[in-house]
Amino acid sequence: QVHVTETGGGLVQRGGSLTLSCAASGRSVMDYDMGWFRQDSGNEPEIVAGITWLGDRFYYLDSVKGRFTISSDAAKNTVTLQMNSLKPEDTAVYKCTAGHLQGGNFFPAAGYWGQGTQVTVSS
Repeated sequence: QVHVTETGGGLVQRGGSLTLSCAASGRSVMDYDMGWFRQDSGNEPEIVAGITWLGDRFYYLDSVKGRFTISSDAAKNTVTLQMNSLKPEDTAVYKCTAGHLQGGNFFPAAGYWGQGTQVTVSS
């Protein structure tokens, strides 16, 4: 099992920055890669980024490349999503999740995500 808790959301103006943090725990946590997905009301979830615990492989959604950076700390079981140059279309609930990086994509493991943290970008 894997349990995650997200922190760090909030309200920011266009062009601003936010840092999201994820604390992961559980006996199986190191069996998984980690990532973030987001969902806005009325839209399908989007996988935003993924990373291995070693930090040697990554996935990024095309629309966030160059603006968002995901990092992992295996010693602390934490994953961070640094979000810069935020846009109103980045507004969503962001959820940390365990999953797998495969074939250049990230696939969440069902049920291994947190409650999420709201990110709101005003124009």
